[in-house]
Amino acid sequence: MRGLALLALVLAALGACTVGSAGTTATTALRVTYWEDGSRPADRVTWTLRCDPARGTLPRPAVACRRLKAGGVRLFTPIPGDAVCTQVYGGPQKARVVGVVQGTRIWATFQRRNGCEIGRWNGLAPWLLPPGGAT
Repeated sequence: MRGLALLALVLAALGACTVGSAGTTATTALRVTYWEDGSRPADRVTWTLRCDPARGTLPRPAVACRRLKAGGVRLFTPIPGDAVCTQVYGGPQKARVVGVVQGTRIWATFQRRNGCEIGRWNGLAPWLLPPGGAT
């Protein structure tokens, strides 16, 4: 019986972690890692973002939280393997976004190797990723 009570307490605590302050919004918590030059993995900058309430080390977290709430998980959808992309090099920048958006786990990598990837990057810049560009 005691084990069931402990299990119920743990499940309630986990449920509280995935519900926002209003009780209807799922958790958003991200770690954004950025490399100005993707060929030098040791040279990276990392920011954090949490929503409801907006906070973290990412500049302007309230703007980022509003954009994430509007765009949701689809902002992190990878480019389909059969996509036809312009062969335009956008720069060596890379970024990785890991965490939870509206209760859904994400692990997304962003680069600027072709037109599709540049467009995907620009969909998150400048509010989540820095503006990139060929250097």
